[in-house]
Amino acid sequence: MTTDDLASRLLAAGFEPADAEGRARLAADAIRGFREATGREPAWGWFVPGRIEVFGKHTDYAGGRSLVAAVPRGFAIVGAPRDDRGVRVVDARWRDRMEIDAGDADTVYRGWANYVAVVVRRLGFNFPGGALGADLAFASDLPRAAGLSSSSALVVAVATALIRRGALDRREDFRQALPTVHDLAGYLGAVENGLAYGALASLHGVGTHGGSEDHNAVRHLGDAALPGSWRFVVASSGVQADKAGSARERYNRASLLTRALLELWTAATGDGPTTLAAALASAPGAEERLREIVRRHAHEAFEGVDLDRRLTHFIGEDARVMAAAAAVRAADRPAVGALAAASQQDADRLLGNQIDETRTLAALATAEGAFAASSFGAGFGGSVWAMVDDADPAGFAERWVAAYRAACPQVERVEWFVTRPTPAVTDLGVGA
Repeated sequence: MTTDDLASRLLAAGFEPADAEGRARLAADAIRGFREATGREPAWGWFVPGRIEVFGKHTDYAGGRSLVAAVPRGFAIVGAPRDDRGVRVVDARWRDRMEIDAGDADTVYRGWANYVAVVVRRLGFNFPGGALGADLAFASDLPRAAGLSSSSALVVAVATALIRRGALDRREDFRQALPTVHDLAGYLGAVENGLAYGALASLHGVGTHGGSEDHNAVRHLGDAALPGSWRFVVASSGVQADKAGSARERYNRASLLTRALLELWTAATGDGPTTLAAALASAPGAEERLREIVRRHAHEAFEGVDLDRRLTHFIGEDARVMAAAAAVRAADRPAVGALAAASQQDADRLLGNQIDETRTLAALATAEGAFAASSFGAGFGGSVWAMVDDADPAGFAERWVAAYRAACPQVERVEWFVTRPTPAVTDLGVGA
């Protein structure tokens, strides 16, 4: 399959021409890496995008809502079956490799190899007897730990390949447990975080408490098409938001606070909702009742003021999601801008996951002409999206990044790109 063939496939899927060409080159890198590693041709391949979390900071794992957009950066992954139980994976760009036997429950892996191991082990555990042996190669152009879901995209990419390898989606137990693509998305979030999904039992994840506490709550609430002249400009702060590494404890704290709120609610009321969002929706006046519970009942791990602050953040950010979707549909630039500013302010004041670099980068975006801007992802670093209605979004990006570098000279590397929302997982037709 040529690069032109791959680009045609991506164009047909809905990618813009420049994005299709770039992703085709990425897929060609993955194919080349596969050939070099195995001496054979891949049998299947996909492009798996990263995403911008537009609104919904730290809401999903508490059963809340999120407004997200896929971006034309991500993982191209290709593969072919093996006759044994081994899964061998090559990073085609950096030449790193890992391998795991599908029955290996003990070997400790680091970095991206840990995400692969988690997927292999969980699929084998939840769908026993599946033939998972495969050679895989991937190439990615997502900046690491920049808030663009590079870890989740890798999980989805590996799982997509192994589900195809084992024909798991043809099994009755798979179809009953995961009847829709949204169920599959929820399950893969549970895989990453080591949580159960319905009848599919939990197994050790990668060590972070993201995703939804109850992934049965994953529902598609609707779409909001970006107006034709609007563009996202995404710039990294140059500070990695390494939620699986140095920032893990701070990232997990935001999640654990919502679990503590739910524990207090359940202990005081006897009700057993599975998420904070479900508790708040369980009865009129639930918010006031939960605040009173927090005031009257101590939690062993967290102070009441921290729990109340986390509750305030969740309620405000969750409500902004649907308001933002409506504002985007109406092409209401002032409304989107005001909601983004409030989201950024609450992330700093209530969630406490901002640093000087993300504060500066977001502020400079609007100073340079964006009508909305906000940081996104885990926080404690990462990236900022800016929304522009501009004939020259690249020119805006260059001005914005130059101003940021002048304000934060300690930052060594800043990446940026201009995008519109793009398709989800795309079959590249490799081996067809």
